[in-house]
Amino acid sequence: MKKINVGVLIILLHTMGSVWAQDLQLTAKDSVVKSSWMFGLGYNFVDDSGDVFDELLDVDKQWNAVAFPSRISIGKYFESGIGVEAIGSYNKYKVGKTVDGFVNLEETDYYAIDTRVSYDLNKIIGETAWFDPYVGVGLGYTDANNKGRGTYNGVIGFRTWITERIGLDFSSSGKWAMNKGDGVTNHLQHAVGVVYQFKAEKELSKKGLEKQAQIEEILKEQQRVADSTAIAKKHKEEARLLAEQLKKEKEALRLLEAEKEKAAAQKQRREDLQVKINSFGRINFALNSSYLDKTSKKTLDSIAELLKENPTVTVKLGAFTDSRGTDKYNLWLSQRRMQRSLNYIISKGVVVEKITANAYGEEVLLNNCEDGVYCTEQEHSVNRRIEIQIDKI
Repeated sequence: MKKINVGVLIILLHTMGSVWAQDLQLTAKDSVVKSSWMFGLGYNFVDDSGDVFDELLDVDKQWNAVAFPSRISIGKYFESGIGVEAIGSYNKYKVGKTVDGFVNLEETDYYAIDTRVSYDLNKIIGETAWFDPYVGVGLGYTDANNKGRGTYNGVIGFRTWITERIGLDFSSSGKWAMNKGDGVTNHLQHAVGVVYQFKAEKELSKKGLEKQAQIEEILKEQQRVADSTAIAKKHKEEARLLAEQLKKEKEALRLLEAEKEKAAAQKQRREDLQVKINSFGRINFALNSSYLDKTSKKTLDSIAELLKENPTVTVKLGAFTDSRGTDKYNLWLSQRRMQRSLNYIISKGVVVEKITANAYGEEVLLNNCEDGVYCTEQEHSVNRRIEIQIDKI
């Protein structure tokens, strides 16, 4: 019987184990920021209408803003999830806006200096690495409508990260006046801006820790195999079978990862296409009308172009009405809206097989404007719509 070259066998098994471990290398995506400094610059929008939470989104009548960046912030964020921030903002109360319950007749300046303590909700719901919701409280001083007042502040918001350092910050703050005399009222301040993160300290995420544990296990197994090859001196066939088994396991792992990546890529593509469709704009109708206006046609033009650029993609088209009118009439009206929208897309060169169209009448309302509930025309108009959803990719 020939003697086995043990050195060659050890090198073979060691190399195979190293390749297997490299497939699970840690990357930047496996870590999250545990502490950092953050600088922000953006815009603020002040709602000092005096109606508390009524008509929160009435931008035209109640929101005040200036055309240039009007908010600056600096903050330190700790591993515990606590953040300490200082914020300065400027605005103008515009003529014609509702301020303290009355139509404003004179343009006045708005100044605010605020400090707050915030808490990263990812510490509760789990790290996402790209989406950071938070809540906070704080104190500040505001000069609004020519009246100065100290304020107690409450904030809710979120940051979404474009790169490791740059992201977008969206927040809404309630500001309660410490002194209620001389007509001083509470108000709301909304903000959106760009944030830059620096001096960041990182740690492995939950996924990263799991991957690290996998690598350690693979390395331990690699060492175990290397140590056990001394026994293989007496049986070359056993070493060959072991090498084949390791190769099969590696291939199985590769195929599994490839399948996961393929599924993730398909899911991401579906989500990206849906986000793109949503970005084209809404498709709404006038009361009792099924005619498409210029804005809706422009949106349908974009959808038609997307379908032509993606031959395998199919969509679901749904038509809806508001709750006014009988169920039978609303179903008929939604069928008209569905057919006009479908015909328009087809007229742009899209084959009908790429679209599944349905009419729902008033079945699916986007708010509580059902039968018997009073709603404004603006609230009803939200329900008179066409929705386009990705079906197959």
